[in-house]
Amino acid sequence: MLEKLEAIQDRYYYLEERLSDPEVLADMKVFAKINKEYKDLKALVDAYKAYKKCMSDLNEAKSLLKEDDPDLREMAQAEIDHLQPEAEALESHIKYLLIPKDPEDSKDVIFEIRSGTGGDEASIFAGDLYRMYSKYFESQGWKTEVLDENPGTVGGYNKIVLEVYGEDVYGKLKFESGAHRVQRVPKTESQGRVHTSAATVAVLPKFEEEEIDIRKDELRVDTFRSQGAGGQHVNKTESGVRFTHIPTGIVAESTDSRSQHKNREIAMQRLYAKIQEVQREKAYAEQKDKRKSLVGTGDRSDKIRTYNYPQNRVTDHRINLTLYNLDRVMEGELEEIIQALQVAENAEKLKGEEVL
Repeated sequence: MLEKLEAIQDRYYYLEERLSDPEVLADMKVFAKINKEYKDLKALVDAYKAYKKCMSDLNEAKSLLKEDDPDLREMAQAEIDHLQPEAEALESHIKYLLIPKDPEDSKDVIFEIRSGTGGDEASIFAGDLYRMYSKYFESQGWKTEVLDENPGTVGGYNKIVLEVYGEDVYGKLKFESGAHRVQRVPKTESQGRVHTSAATVAVLPKFEEEEIDIRKDELRVDTFRSQGAGGQHVNKTESGVRFTHIPTGIVAESTDSRSQHKNREIAMQRLYAKIQEVQREKAYAEQKDKRKSLVGTGDRSDKIRTYNYPQNRVTDHRINLTLYNLDRVMEGELEEIIQALQVAENAEKLKGEEVL
């Protein structure tokens, strides 16, 4: 562990020197890359420095236990009792910081909500989820752009797709992919009976074009007319885009936007995500001893959360977390749930990775 931390600290000081190099300062792209790695290492290096000092003080206090003076030994023991838990806490924190980070966590996302089973009530619930997430995005300081929306007949949405921009967006929102179930008395219910409806959420990390390593000669591109509610645009413009990755046969398409250019971008993101998922599944098959991330596959059939209005209860089924503050959750207060999911995922990573 100490050798690994020393190497990380050496790297940190090397990056610090490079940040003052005139050649680096003259190239903003290189500077930004080095500065990001430098900032990423800072918390770990600071924790390591604190750990080294704590261990030095602890060893010094232990050496005083050999002294003849009983008062000095008593004082040394009191110091040990104070420093020992501090050292253990710092060691645990360092283990946490050493967990390999998902490189996709810092990416922006394409975020989609669709109504599921439940008819009009499902569309209303999809609208409630959109409102909930919008408030959460705002609390995080993230920006959004709606790409496509298909309103429900009595409110809410049959589907809404948007882009979300900001810091560590995918790192937090990746936990939201899957089926969200609601239990409540619908507005359309005249006899006061509780119904169960559902909406699905899909979260796709947004890759830059240069990050997507797919050769053009391996792609077949088809354009087609979007099928929708009607209107001149739908009938006359081939805005839908479909990509087929010839080596794997994987297909991805988009009709989410009226812009063919935007649909090409979304379809490519989906294609890349599908290829990545196939590669991840292959890795999981080869390493069966390692557990799958609790984030799951992002499949719409994965029931992840239940929102029970009569009991003011929200339950995340992946980590058996139940909270009785649904009213606040629906106002965008999702941080407690997301942090609990992050802690659980990191605990799984600690089990599956030799980080020390």
